[in-house]
Amino acid sequence: MKDAEANAAEDKKQLEIVTSRNQLDSLVHSVRKSLKDYGDKIGADEKSKIETALKDAEEAMKSDDKAKIDASTQALGQAAQKLGEKMYAEAQQKQGAAGAGDAGASKPADDGNVVDAEFTEVKDRKS
Repeated sequence: MKDAEANAAEDKKQLEIVTSRNQLDSLVHSVRKSLKDYGDKIGADEKSKIETALKDAEEAMKSDDKAKIDASTQALGQAAQKLGEKMYAEAQQKQGAAGAGDAGASKPADDGNVVDAEFTEVKDRKS
């Protein structure tokens, strides 16, 4: 029991490090995939910044320094922001083009199940 209490703070610290490392690992994976798919759509300067941030992030993941890991996560996120903007803009253009193409071909909704009827209100008279 005393060992558990004595090690609780260390266990909590390790859990925080592992959680931060996992978040950074996920971001690295995501940025690498995005860079592979959309890297040709950004400038060489931006691409270089992202690649440098990726290398720094991989080094940070090897350490047990939570502050360094968190700083690398933030730096990589900021470096990859332009890439995300390009991806978003391209997705919007595709969606806009698809919407414009569908506008002329859209057909009215099927009104076959709609029934138009007249009604008369009947009041019950109870004496």
